[in-house]
Amino acid sequence: MRIKDYGRTLRKRKQYVQQPDLLLVGVDVSKAKHDACLQTSYGGVFVPGSLEKKYKNAAREFIWQWFFPAQELTHVFESGENRHFHIHETSLQKALRSAVLKAKIPKRITSHTFRHSFASHLLQANYDIRTIQELLGHTDVRTTMIYTHTVKSSTLKEAKSPLDF
Repeated sequence: MRIKDYGRTLRKRKQYVQQPDLLLVGVDVSKAKHDACLQTSYGGVFVPGSLEKKYKNAAREFIWQWFFPAQELTHVFESGENRHFHIHETSLQKALRSAVLKAKIPKRITSHTFRHSFASHLLQANYDIRTIQELLGHTDVRTTMIYTHTVKSSTLKEAKSPLDF
């Protein structure tokens, strides 16, 4: 995720989650790292498509930086610059695996487990299935309906017999 995409995600997320946003601290850390990199021979990040030709300084602007940059810089031989790429997914998987082993959790846990947990907690909090569909990015509500079997239904109104009225 790039810094420019985080603002869009934050606005969408604030509609649904009423918790302090700890990722704002991450933005500050990313800004400090970016400022430090600019003092060295840092060429910026890899910018998609022909945007680099259109916007000459885009690779060095903060909004185009990665929210989770790779530890190492990548050397570009053509220009002689060092650039950042995003953290590789295997780095996160290895860190998660290490944390699971350290915590001695006897279950298989992947990063996708957090996605299932997020959906289940939203269902437990009585969020609308369409809202959950939008947050998870599913195109079909049937995909989101898979999560409903994991949570006990808690309806706000109980069904009444017509004779009870």
